[in-house]
Amino acid sequence: MVKAEASIEIERSAALVYRFIAEDFAQNYPRWSPEVKELRITTEGPLRVGSVGRQVRVDQGRRTESVFRITQMAPSQRLTFESNAPNFLVDYRFEPQAEDRTQLIFTFELRRLDLIMRPFEKLIRYAVQEGAQRNVRTLKRLIESERESVTACS
Repeated sequence: MVKAEASIEIERSAALVYRFIAEDFAQNYPRWSPEVKELRITTEGPLRVGSVGRQVRVDQGRRTESVFRITQMAPSQRLTFESNAPNFLVDYRFEPQAEDRTQLIFTFELRRLDLIMRPFEKLIRYAVQEGAQRNVRTLKRLIESERESVTACS
């Protein structure tokens, strides 16, 4: 298993951070993860536990297609996706801090490496950790700038 975790403080409320990531996932996910080339939520209605989506990503030149399911969704607290092919887990946790700040904790687990990829495990581990850190930095930048632009327009 390859696991990476990254955390960052975002100068916005947990409700706002959660809305950007979870409630507006279909619109915003490709913005913070430009490796996503296609995204489709295949379950009708708002995202909820059990919702299913399909994505096509190109990571470092490697194209992968996956179907994922939301397995946990607690407003302003947690959003978790899981997939069986490839076998991964993506988890976002939202921890409110003082003064409308939120600690965002992002975890990615690649639960199984294909046999052909095992010789590259150390490189994969490094790339996954770098990706997790880039992910939270990008989310912070997008969420804080979006809120400022909404405030500026009011």
